[in-house]
Amino acid sequence: MIPRSTPPVRAAIAWRETRNGEDDVNLEDADTKPVVSEDAGTTSQSTEGEAAGPSVVEAAAGLSVEAGAGPSVIQAAAGPSVVQAGADSKHRHSGWNPDWLKMPQFKNWLYLTQHGMFCRICRQHKPPIKKGPLKRAFIEVGILVFRKDYIERHISSEPHQYSVKHQVSLASVIMEHEAVIGGFKCLYWLVKNEIAHHTNYPKLLSLAQLLGCDYFEKLKVDQRNNYQSHRIVDEMLEILAEIVESPILEEIRSSQAISLEVDETTDVSVNRQLDLHVRHLDKEGYVFNHFLDLVTLEDGKADSIVAAIKSVLQKKDLPVDRLYGLGTDGAAVMTGRLNGVAKQLTDSFPKLVSVACAAHRLALACKDASNAVRYMANFRNHLQELHLFFRNSANRSATLSAAATTLGLNDLKVKEVKDTRWLSQHLAVQNLQRNLPAVLAALAEEASTRKCPVAKGLYTFCATYRFVAALYLQADVLPHIAMLSKVFQRADVNFLHIKEQVPVTLVTLRRILEAGEIPLPGTFLARLHQDLDNPGGLGAFSIAGEEERIRRGHGILERPREDMWARFVRDVLKPYICSLESNIESRFQHIEVLGAFSVLGPKAVTSNDVTNISMLQTLANKFIPGQDATVKQEWTSYKQHVLEGTVKDKTQAEIMQLLASEKDEWAEIYPNLSLLSSAGLVIPVSSVKCERDFSTMNRVKTDMRNRLKGEHLAACMRIAVSGPAPEAFPYTQALELFFNKPRRIKCSDKQCHLCTK
Repeated sequence: MIPRSTPPVRAAIAWRETRNGEDDVNLEDADTKPVVSEDAGTTSQSTEGEAAGPSVVEAAAGLSVEAGAGPSVIQAAAGPSVVQAGADSKHRHSGWNPDWLKMPQFKNWLYLTQHGMFCRICRQHKPPIKKGPLKRAFIEVGILVFRKDYIERHISSEPHQYSVKHQVSLASVIMEHEAVIGGFKCLYWLVKNEIAHHTNYPKLLSLAQLLGCDYFEKLKVDQRNNYQSHRIVDEMLEILAEIVESPILEEIRSSQAISLEVDETTDVSVNRQLDLHVRHLDKEGYVFNHFLDLVTLEDGKADSIVAAIKSVLQKKDLPVDRLYGLGTDGAAVMTGRLNGVAKQLTDSFPKLVSVACAAHRLALACKDASNAVRYMANFRNHLQELHLFFRNSANRSATLSAAATTLGLNDLKVKEVKDTRWLSQHLAVQNLQRNLPAVLAALAEEASTRKCPVAKGLYTFCATYRFVAALYLQADVLPHIAMLSKVFQRADVNFLHIKEQVPVTLVTLRRILEAGEIPLPGTFLARLHQDLDNPGGLGAFSIAGEEERIRRGHGILERPREDMWARFVRDVLKPYICSLESNIESRFQHIEVLGAFSVLGPKAVTSNDVTNISMLQTLANKFIPGQDATVKQEWTSYKQHVLEGTVKDKTQAEIMQLLASEKDEWAEIYPNLSLLSSAGLVIPVSSVKCERDFSTMNRVKTDMRNRLKGEHLAACMRIAVSGPAPEAFPYTQALELFFNKPRRIKCSDKQCHLCTK
């Protein structure tokens, strides 16, 4: 037998190395076949080429077993059976024990194959051979001696310790990467939710660690480097913003038509900010809007604005040859005829069409209509005074709430009227008309109990026939204006909405005007007198006559209600409606280029061809110079498709979308008309998206964050406006960009493709 000082495993390995002519094979993949023992009548398995000579287990165990004496080796290995020498039953029990795979010290690395026991970790990391045999147990060759002490001995061996160390390093690689990704997740969540990131980022990491995210300890490289400084947070913010912006810029660059919306404002730190919003088409002809950039201006001059716009276009590498539209708020610096922003940009980009914002124009039309009628201007001012009267005092607000409760009305607040909020007057009128009795009761209480002169003045103005009638008139008119304003605030609004919705609103206003002294059924004016006589509402305040002081005296002249109504119609209703109608018509008058796009609609094909040819000529000269004849040829064929083809029942918007789609055959059949349709769809008719960007900016840059500016302010806005949901963000891409620069936090794995750049 082999001396006891020589480990049986080494003896087995040494025996294998002495075999001549045997190739080295992958033990896990080697072909096997059953070997039948003729003497014992049992079946076993053996590797090909190992049928002759003593078995491995025999050599490893130090046994001298002759053929046919006792059970086969594999039978002993398949256990739990007993390997016997002769008939001596005092020998120890041996064989594979499945419970070993459940033991904590073995289960993570030990596994069994038909070639014996192996170490999963050692075979994965291939520890280097410093001395000894080239075929090591548990690594290159399997162990068929199924003894627990052999397995325990492998745990303390140098190759296994080496493999365990590298396995821990591999886990450390994952932990370090997960720590960086976790930092990106925390930062992105803060910025996406418009929360101060510099001050809250370390706090959020601490909270995550408190909740069990131990991998954040990997960010603490040493006492000075913990990846929470303002500098590293700004770098991570720039990486996140770059990932959000890159696919958007790729879509814009591949679009066949783009346009810009620009607007200028002042932030909380009194810095001028220029907002740029881009509008483009996708491959299927649908319009998309994206925040482009926010630029700090030194002044509000047209030259500075134009220089900033051109700088952004160049920095973002946008296709200026496909820039067809410019939307502004209509301010003088933007639309000046001699040196305005639109004029300078049109000189540089001849295909550009400048359009003033439809929502701004509508708000200005309503304001001008109110200012044209003296009483309606006073009415608007008193609405704001009512708001300020109740907002500036908790006691007055409590009185208003108590009055509303007593009258069984809704708990209310008098809404504010602001020119910068287009729907504010509609909301204020709507709320006041519904709860006017409570407001009058609160004013009367303040005037009588607390002797408040402001309350007395407001009550004197509001508790009159003319005020109530004006309130009901606005309640009839403003919903239609508000509906039109909401249409202009849609993201996909284009010139077709102006063409379709403005005439409908004008017709509604004319109906109210033509009704005269007989209000339209179902309107608020139709129930005015009924509400004035209601004792449970306005009737309790005796608004029966309009108080007017006689010029030379202090008496009060009371007029019959019929006279007051006729006078209101003559002096307020008709002038106000006429002024509103004329202002809307003047501000939405026919625009030559935008009006010419109606030639692509279904109605144009049945109208005069002379007019159609003229509009085609206008569009071709603006967008496709020198292609007049080709455009006319395409129009002739296109006209037949609209009259008798597959698009004869479609609207103009649907037809233009089909023409603009690059995935449809129409773009190949009519390339010039396709280009005209694309330009018409992207030309903006409002700058509402810029106003929404300013609202986001005011939430991001607050009094507590007034030092936020430049690229970092733009990055915060880009993530807040255009970034995906936190769970949908590609954080792995952020990790790769993060390690493009040398970092102190590194993986111990020298083969890591991120940390070794």
